[in-house]
Amino acid sequence: MKFGVLMFPADYAIDPVTLGRAAEDRGFESLFFPEHTHIPTNRESPYPGGGDLPMEYSHTLDPFVAFGAIAATTEKIKLATGIALIVERDPIMLAKEVATLDQLSNGRVMLGIGGGWNREEMRNHGTDPASRWLLVRERIEAMQALWTQEEAEYHGELVDFGPTWQWPKPVQQPHPPILVGGNGANTLKRVVRYGDEWMPIAGRGDALSRIPELQELAAEAGRDPIPVSVFGAPANAEAIDELAEAGVSRAILSLPPAGEEQVISILDRYASFVEEYDR
Repeated sequence: MKFGVLMFPADYAIDPVTLGRAAEDRGFESLFFPEHTHIPTNRESPYPGGGDLPMEYSHTLDPFVAFGAIAATTEKIKLATGIALIVERDPIMLAKEVATLDQLSNGRVMLGIGGGWNREEMRNHGTDPASRWLLVRERIEAMQALWTQEEAEYHGELVDFGPTWQWPKPVQQPHPPILVGGNGANTLKRVVRYGDEWMPIAGRGDALSRIPELQELAAEAGRDPIPVSVFGAPANAEAIDELAEAGVSRAILSLPPAGEEQVISILDRYASFVEEYDR
């Protein structure tokens, strides 16, 4: 079992460089940052967690810029989006950003992706919520072409470009792993089609019971077993044991977007738990 931590990198919270160093020093395998480009004040979409939308959603830093600073000041910890909103990002630009970060970090990027839930936010980016999953697939496939082909092109319904040169290529081969978030009816098919790992959110649906189905679909597609990471995993030994028994390979523990003293204290508690569990 690998252990990561996740936090909204809010502008009022512990700074990303301090957090990255602290997480690496305590032996965490990975650091996950979510993203939202903005939050429209005329909100229609209900917050999936229930209740009012937390303040950090409108105060979060750009994850790739933050990871660039962390990459320059750390050596081992993996840098992961959880999740990057592909429906709000140009795929040619994002392919270059991810490949550049992978170069600067010496191959430490993981791209967690999803379709998003905030319809008014994605509409501001010109995305039709009804077709967002088609857009996600085509943008991921287009980026995979740019990362792996010397002269790449992609022709889909929503993404289309002719023969193209783009460097740098990622350090990781064939490209940084794609972690597909969510637990909807078609999520597992998406994971098998264009993902490298599955990343469901703890407490939203019975994800653990779907792991055998995921591996069956992978086998039918001629793929090896697909790793599973649980986003927002409970930080207790009983829950982690359950995840391990179900075939989960990474537990991602949540940190609040708070000040340095509070976050470091929680990191210390998590690190003690992880060390005890690893024994």
